[in-house]
Amino acid sequence: MKTVVVGMSGGVDSSVAAIKLIEQGYNVIGLFMRNWDSMINNDVLGNPNLNNNICPQEQDYNDAISVCKKLNIPLHRIDFVKEYWDYVFTYFLDELKKGRTPNPDIMCNKYIKFDAFVKEAKKLGADFIATGHYAKTKNGKLYRGIDKNKDQSYFLAQVSNKQLEDVLFPIGDMEKTEVRKIAKDYNLITANKKDSTGICFIGERHFKDFLKNYLPNTPGKIIDIDTNKEVGEHIGLMYYTIGQRRGLNLGGNSDKMFVVGKNIEKNILYVALNEKNEYLISDEAIIENINWISDTKPTKCTAKFRYRQPDNDVELEYLENEIIVKYKQGVKSVTPGQACVFYQNEECLGSGIIKEVRKNNKKLWYL
Repeated sequence: MKTVVVGMSGGVDSSVAAIKLIEQGYNVIGLFMRNWDSMINNDVLGNPNLNNNICPQEQDYNDAISVCKKLNIPLHRIDFVKEYWDYVFTYFLDELKKGRTPNPDIMCNKYIKFDAFVKEAKKLGADFIATGHYAKTKNGKLYRGIDKNKDQSYFLAQVSNKQLEDVLFPIGDMEKTEVRKIAKDYNLITANKKDSTGICFIGERHFKDFLKNYLPNTPGKIIDIDTNKEVGEHIGLMYYTIGQRRGLNLGGNSDKMFVVGKNIEKNILYVALNEKNEYLISDEAIIENINWISDTKPTKCTAKFRYRQPDNDVELEYLENEIIVKYKQGVKSVTPGQACVFYQNEECLGSGIIKEVRKNNKKLWYL
């Protein structure tokens, strides 16, 4: 009997992943990852009563214990706080310092869930590891999950082909509604549990309060890029991303203004009144930190520049360590720091990180 160590997050997806593996006849072992010291949140926010709103890690662990007891499988717990700090949180801060918009979930998959986790799973005798991601693998290749609303191949696109060799995604061919139904049939505590959102180490409501403890909060001017007039004051460039509309606090036009650029040296945030503003639309991007999962390296394919985005037809021009991605139709809000993920139909070919955005051969974003 083959042994599978499944990452138990305390959520419904990993719960049902474990069920599917048991049904398939595997010897299943649960492993819970502790990636962040939640006491740090209380310290930096100065309010321990906020604990229920900030990455309820202990509750997740208790839920994982409940599920594993119900399924009669063992559960181990491992501490990856140092690794997470070194490879994910430090990266997150470094990107913000550059004025970019990082995606820490992608780096968590690359360095924690499919690296540090795998090493611990092997110590437990794992032949395979498994997670509750909505994705599929076949012969070391990565494919989209069946549920297009939940597909998570985008977040896995920095994981290497080698890292995917002994990985199982038991719910990759399932819809979310089916996953919840199975959890209810087993009467699991996670059956109706809300999906986690936001960044775990920050919590959804305290981003600004949390972040100012690590990076200086430097207010500056907000400039309307079309009129070159000052229209307000930003609270720090790190809090804004390209295409953002909410939270600008610009009075009557606040809900109509969009972030279109940043000037890091002058500490200026640029906005525009129209979401179709020319500064929001680019036609090519330079991609760095390339990771190919597939052997296929096409000159034409599709790409996603953000998770919740339709596929875009692109052409690829290969440089020594970078790729120029061209999209003649124009795409809105392509943002440095985010991932550019390549697809060929259902296969996820790989990805890179957006370094620079251009339009008509002119560099955008840094203005």
